[in-house]
Amino acid sequence: MTFRRWRTLALLAVLAGVPVLVGIAVKIQTGDGGAAGHDGGEGGPAFLSQVAHNGLFLVFASLAVTLPFFLPMATGLIAGDSIAGEAQGGTLRYLLVAPAGRTRLLLVKYATTLTFCLAGTLVVALSALTTGALLFPLGDITLLSGTSIPFGEGLLRALAIAGVVALSLIGVAAVGLFVSTLTTSGTAAMATTVGLLITVQILDTIPQLEAVQPYLFPHYWLSFADLLRDPVYWDQLQKNVGLQALYAVVFGSAAWARFTTRDITA
Repeated sequence: MTFRRWRTLALLAVLAGVPVLVGIAVKIQTGDGGAAGHDGGEGGPAFLSQVAHNGLFLVFASLAVTLPFFLPMATGLIAGDSIAGEAQGGTLRYLLVAPAGRTRLLLVKYATTLTFCLAGTLVVALSALTTGALLFPLGDITLLSGTSIPFGEGLLRALAIAGVVALSLIGVAAVGLFVSTLTTSGTAAMATTVGLLITVQILDTIPQLEAVQPYLFPHYWLSFADLLRDPVYWDQLQKNVGLQALYAVVFGSAAWARFTTRDITA
């Protein structure tokens, strides 16, 4: 049902459009196919500087561009509406009439949100790969460590990166699910989740909060760039997955405690 809603399809369409816009922008900027003229850091800009030479880098650049805002925002909207949207529409009570139980319903809603995380990430990756193949040459990949690998292995690394990006959204999904159990307004739940997302990302950029930043769910999001090294740096990747799992356990448990004791009137 989630993937048949126009809102979900619109979110996926927006996600698919971002790599197209990025690819066109790089193509216009490079003009004759030269370098993109960016040389800052190992995230989006560093990937963008390689897009004109190899279209596969558009996958990495697009994921780096969408992960800080577009992907988590879309995930927050789906998660925030999962329970509260049913309550607002007056269908939550009827769902619980079936012998499925509240725990099972909550698990299904969370699984649906995680499925959207994976679908949204793959949509970005596939759109970027298609756009990159149409606008730029494809070939061997030069990793951030300077090692060159075949195009086929580059595709496998791109798939692995998409998986890591999808896993990076587990924490946002859990927070949104918890918020969704606190209200009967889907709009309020979605707005609150997106607001929390923006607030946490702002906190993650303030130098004075360096001590607490490793515990904020977006802190290790861009660690997927370490998959483009030879050998792969696993430390930040492991911390990212562990942190997302911690948020899933804490906020998933809070959502379960709230939802199983809540008086359902709608």
